[in-house]
Amino acid sequence: MTDNDIQIRVDAGRLWAGAAATALVAGLIAVVGILIARGLVHVDVLAPKGEGVWGNANTVTYALVSAAVALAATGLLHLLLVTTPRATVFFTWIMVLLTLIAVVLPLSLPVDLASRVTTGLINLAIGLAVTGILTSFAPGTVKIEPTHQQQPPQRHIGPYDETVEWRGEQR
Repeated sequence: MTDNDIQIRVDAGRLWAGAAATALVAGLIAVVGILIARGLVHVDVLAPKGEGVWGNANTVTYALVSAAVALAATGLLHLLLVTTPRATVFFTWIMVLLTLIAVVLPLSLPVDLASRVTTGLINLAIGLAVTGILTSFAPGTVKIEPTHQQQPPQRHIGPYDETVEWRGEQR
């Protein structure tokens, strides 16, 4: 069987249901990371902690952006699954590199070192979780099918069944 004899089908419903769950996990990781940073370590993340451990609208924004990143990553994965051989390998490389950008970017900001490192670590946790979760369930959403359906046998083998309609045969 050659590559031209197969067709790849992605169960989009299962893929995007997993994406929604992944988005929820990514948003919760952001919230937990901010709670740990502000509440236990007393380090600012993205914005001053003037409104307490729960922060302000920036906490919600961080969680929503994290969820949106998970959904965007699923869109990329879906595209790669239907167009690219070894899609999860390419997806993993792309996501690892994007995660590294998300880790390094806060380190270049002109704020105190603890805030930069903490924000980078939260971004690392989100990126690794999204990458790991999506690549773990994505193969289960792919079905490889032959492009040419095999013809059913023309002759009935076994006991005679009067309910079977015979094609091309004389009685």
